[in-house]
Amino acid sequence: MLQAGMKAPAFSLPDQNGTIHTLEEYKGKKVVLYFYPKDNTPGCTKQACGFGELYPQFQEKGAVVIGVSKDSIASHKKFEEKFALPFTLLSDPELSCIQAYDVWQEKMNYGKASMGVVRTTYLINEEGIIEKAFGKVKAADNPAQMLSELQAGQPV
Repeated sequence: MLQAGMKAPAFSLPDQNGTIHTLEEYKGKKVVLYFYPKDNTPGCTKQACGFGELYPQFQEKGAVVIGVSKDSIASHKKFEEKFALPFTLLSDPELSCIQAYDVWQEKMNYGKASMGVVRTTYLINEEGIIEKAFGKVKAADNPAQMLSELQAGQPV
């Protein structure tokens, strides 16, 4: 996992509509970049819907939320439409961004080791530096946790 204080790796990936996004285009905004294993699974759905519900509050804080998984553009589009997700989902089937952010790791599932995305969330500041890094996050708690991190970092 990458650490706070490191420069966030650049990326160039398509979203659920096929539009290419880069980290550079978010300069000047805080970015909540979260990596999740798979669209339409219980934990990932809880996490995405949580970010969706709190999205207006993220926007008020000048932050964008971006989800990344190795699912296809078509899968992301169905996921977005099914749950009315208001934020960007990036498709990374080649694992370029997933590996750059060091979230492709060995996982144990029912005693069997396999490679997969470890649910991880990064808070990236306006200059593209990782401000906070959270590994093995709890899907249901992560959106509120990230919102409170944003609030903690802002003057009252």
